[in-house]
Amino acid sequence: MQIDTRKLTTLAMMSAMAFALAAFVRVPVVLFLRYDPKDVIIAIAGLIYGPFAAFIVALVVSVTQMFTVSQTGPIGMLMNIIASTAFCCTAALIYKKNRTIKGAVIGLTVATIFATAVMMMWNYIITPVFMNVPREQVVALMIPAFLPFNLISNILNAAFTLLLYKPVRAALQSSRMLPRESDSKSGKVNWVIAAISALFIIATCVLWVLILQGII
Repeated sequence: MQIDTRKLTTLAMMSAMAFALAAFVRVPVVLFLRYDPKDVIIAIAGLIYGPFAAFIVALVVSVTQMFTVSQTGPIGMLMNIIASTAFCCTAALIYKKNRTIKGAVIGLTVATIFATAVMMMWNYIITPVFMNVPREQVVALMIPAFLPFNLISNILNAAFTLLLYKPVRAALQSSRMLPRESDSKSGKVNWVIAAISALFIIATCVLWVLILQGII
C-alpha cells in the first residue's frame, strides 16, 4: 500500500500547530472555562482531507495534551476527543459531500449545533465525576456557564475555520503539499463574503465574552 508522505507530513504539522494552540492559547470565557482554538486547525485538516483525518489529528493532539500540559488526565483526554470529533468530523463529513462554500457553511453550522448539544450532555455526565461535586451543582451551571461556553467556543471555531480555510489551503498548494484546485470567480467572491461574515461573528463573540466576564 502506497503511503502519501505529503499528507502524513501535513497532518503531523497540523497536529503540532493544534497542540501549540491548546497549550499556549487559553482564553477565559465564563467562570473556570477557557477556550482554546485547536479545533480550528483540526477542522481545517478535516475539510482538506476528510473526517477520518480530523479524527486522527484530534486523537493525536488529545493524547499529547494528556501526557504534557494537561492536568485532567484520561477524563480530560476523553472530553477533548469528544469535543473535537463532534465538531470537526461533523463539519468535514458534510463538506466532503458538497465541496462548496455552501457546503462549508452548512457543515460548520450543523457542527456548531451538534457539538454544543453533545458537550452539554457530556458535561452533565462527566463533570460531576471530574470535579468531584454533586450533580446538582453541575446542573445549576448548565445554562449560565456550560451552555454559553460551548456555544461561543463552537461558534468561534466555525468562524475561524471559515476565515482561515482558504488561506491555509492556498499556502499548502503553494508549497506543493496539496494539488492546486481552481475556483470560479463567483466561488472566490462567495469565500470572501464568508470571510467577512466570519470576522463579524468573531467580533460579536468577543463582545459576548467581555460581557460574560463583566468587563463591559
